[in-house]
Amino acid sequence: MTAKELRKKYLDFFVARGHKVLPSASLVPENDPTTLFISAGMHPLVPYLLGEPHPLGKRLCSVQKSLRTGDIESVGDSTHHTFFEMLGNWSLGDYWKETMIPWSFEFLTKELNIPKEKIAVTVFAGDEDAPRDEETAAIWERLGIPKERIFYLGKEHNWWGPAGKTGPCGPDSEMFYDTGKEPCCPNCSPACACGKYVEIWNDVFMQYNKTAEGKFLPLKQKNIDTGMGVERTVSVLNGLGDDYQTDVFLPIIRKIEEISGQKYKENLVSMRVIADHLRAAVFVIADGIAPANTEQGYVLRRLIRRSVRFGKKLGMEKPFTALVAQAVIETLGETYPEIVTFQDRIFEELKKEEERFSKTLSRGLKEFDKIIAGLAPGEKLSGKQAFFLYETYGFPIELTAEMTKERGLAVDEEEFARAQEEHQRLSRVGAEKKFAGGLADHSEIATKYHTATHLLHAVLRKILGPEVHQVGSNITAERMRFDFTWPQKLTSEQIAQVENLVNEQIQKNLPVTLETMGLTEAKEQGALAFFEQKYAEQVKVYTIGDFSKEVCGGPHAASTGQLGHFKIIKEESSGAGKRRIYAILE
Repeated sequence: MTAKELRKKYLDFFVARGHKVLPSASLVPENDPTTLFISAGMHPLVPYLLGEPHPLGKRLCSVQKSLRTGDIESVGDSTHHTFFEMLGNWSLGDYWKETMIPWSFEFLTKELNIPKEKIAVTVFAGDEDAPRDEETAAIWERLGIPKERIFYLGKEHNWWGPAGKTGPCGPDSEMFYDTGKEPCCPNCSPACACGKYVEIWNDVFMQYNKTAEGKFLPLKQKNIDTGMGVERTVSVLNGLGDDYQTDVFLPIIRKIEEISGQKYKENLVSMRVIADHLRAAVFVIADGIAPANTEQGYVLRRLIRRSVRFGKKLGMEKPFTALVAQAVIETLGETYPEIVTFQDRIFEELKKEEERFSKTLSRGLKEFDKIIAGLAPGEKLSGKQAFFLYETYGFPIELTAEMTKERGLAVDEEEFARAQEEHQRLSRVGAEKKFAGGLADHSEIATKYHTATHLLHAVLRKILGPEVHQVGSNITAERMRFDFTWPQKLTSEQIAQVENLVNEQIQKNLPVTLETMGLTEAKEQGALAFFEQKYAEQVKVYTIGDFSKEVCGGPHAASTGQLGHFKIIKEESSGAGKRRIYAILE
């Protein structure tokens, strides 16, 4: 089965059961400062999981492009990825376990033709926060899954969420394919990493909201949230045991073989890293991100540079990232047309970053030679020095070890591992602080800032002209950031004009109203809609008096008079032909 066939089967199955198809959201979250990228299909749906009505109703499904970088160092094996496609379906306070679990069983056994003897499942074992999930186990038994293939596991394995410190969460039931390998031990289960069981689907019974105090309170409504990875499932269905041999990766691997003159089977790790990382980079750039030293841009830079490092290991001395990107676009462009639309930007950003990093690599080699020159015969390159080369110049430990060996020396790899582990520990601490607020901040102040972005957008178009349009935004409790198309720096007079006109609308206390309608009707009514690839057939349109009308997911203040005083604190470039405004509400 191909990935295209799997996507169609999945969506058709749920559409036939009353679900509406959502287009994939951008990888870059809209007005959500708590996370850098969309990492699951449920991420854009948080307000609706918490009880807000969705314009398409209570039954939804999608193929969501997702990005996770927590395991970036694990990419190189047969199953880990940064970018991946997630099939999902949701019940927003509609059906529950007794409906979802039989559907899961039917889809796996009838649509995907997996023998039920090959299916094993896990359920939540229970703890002080939630009871043992006997109800789910009983449903699986009634469907024909014997007790010996139903495993009770704790929170580590059978609890999803919240994505941050707070938010929707609940116990889940995971479905596994039994590969037929011999058990690794008498207690072998899906919790083992021996490879006997491969996870292919997860039904989350999202019924709790975790509070900042660590309490698990019942949600306003019980939700179903599921997730099935396209790459892994296609690999399982075709008996491959290697995601990189599926139809979504194979043309990319073939292109890397062609450029490098090397064989995949002899260079598994390097080619997998390049294929995965450049596939991810293509989608990130298409969603408006450029390589940078902070936030999403830093992740993108790391993905590209890691690809280049592994390309050098394969002997690819000439620029190659754009060539691999072309294979990505040819493979996935039909499903995700935005990567075709923005292919020129993708090629340009990849070429620039590859050129920059090639120069950095050259400087790193000079630094390496200096360090080596200071070592006595037989002396080891310290792990700290090796980590400095890794962190500053992007030298993987394998490259440093190879170069020291060529000179008859060695490197303290154990000390390097300790230095890297400490760095990762500090990074995790930083990430925990960043994501402490949980998903999607819907606090009162964030809601006010969200409304202010609409006023700012309308004002910029009035002062600068209709060619101005939003290309991104980010909101925290402290400030708002707004990115828009404009080729030059705003003058101090223009900034003052913008501030004054926004504040005029605030002082008028204009009402903010919401209507749900079709996208075509919204545009006919003059609503701004600049992210069309991510809109569903029914959209929310927010109107602010007679001043602003935009397609937007919300939430918003009830009237502009609630916003306070608007003040621009900074205006700067955010890339070619784009400007960025930071502003506060006082």
